[in-house]
Amino acid sequence: MKANRIMKDKKMLILLSFASLVAFTVINLSIGAVKVDFMDIIKIIMEKIGVMPFQTDISDATKYIILDVRLPRIIASYFVGGTLAISGAAYQGLLKNPMADPYILGISSGAAFGATISIVFFGGIKILGIASINLTAFIGAILVVFIVYNIARIGSDVPITTLLLSGIAMSQFLAALMSVMMLMFGESLHIIIHWTMGSLSGKGWDKVLSLIPYSLLGLAVLMYLSRDMDLMLLGDENANNLGVNSERVKKVILLTTSIITGAAVAISGIIGFVGLIVPHAVRIFTGPRHKILLPVSFNAGGILLMFCDTLARSLITQEIPVGIVTAILGGPFFIFLLHKKKREVF
Repeated sequence: MKANRIMKDKKMLILLSFASLVAFTVINLSIGAVKVDFMDIIKIIMEKIGVMPFQTDISDATKYIILDVRLPRIIASYFVGGTLAISGAAYQGLLKNPMADPYILGISSGAAFGATISIVFFGGIKILGIASINLTAFIGAILVVFIVYNIARIGSDVPITTLLLSGIAMSQFLAALMSVMMLMFGESLHIIIHWTMGSLSGKGWDKVLSLIPYSLLGLAVLMYLSRDMDLMLLGDENANNLGVNSERVKKVILLTTSIITGAAVAISGIIGFVGLIVPHAVRIFTGPRHKILLPVSFNAGGILLMFCDTLARSLITQEIPVGIVTAILGGPFFIFLLHKKKREVF
């Protein structure tokens, strides 16, 4: 009876989280330099999807602002936030550490280094129709994880401690190379710094449509592995005894999270703390079961980044990089985690 009630409460939590997504999206669409009425927003969307019984008298300029400026940016923020959140949830479960985040293996450093190369040498031109910054950032993120993984690998095993240390070492090395490049090419300094702060400004439908497949496929793969991830919380040896191939699952999780995080970072730049805060907070309400933790984290991460991006573009006249907003919110939470963690006995 108690188990049924808990499951019912968790299902209600999922429904409420997605209902809040719809409400928050409509609210976000109305916020900006140009004020748009809620009913006008609903009419514009209904007309766009073909369920409006009559033609609206709303101006084309207003429709453009809603459909081609605000809506793609909001959707981009949702999928970037959701992607970072499920990656963080997967890493925290894999490493059994609530302070793990999607950037722990050097993905952010690899993406930043790739973006720096593009800014300095290619000037942000398009390669095969793709902005070179996005392309090189994605390649840099994936390449760094590949290098870190192979450095840490011992035969067919990948010890978690060695993996983390390799990621830290690679991050520091790439940070040093970036510093050298910024000193040598000072004229590109402000562009590099702005990119590393993270921003969703000017993200159109092309960016949204390039990210969505990665996010949804990544979520599907992690959901498929959710039972194995639950069993691995008991330890690799116990999981193996229960029929889980721990090393194979680790590889799939690392590959999946690296690809989807690289895709998200390539679009938005480095946005910190979403992958740290959200899974940890959601786990308090849902428990450790990944079958529920992952979808709720995805939705909560998306809503959080939507909220932060709204603050970033509306607090002051000049837009603030959203990475600064998430850092302001996430910093105190991280300190709280450290304070809580240091009292535990290992």
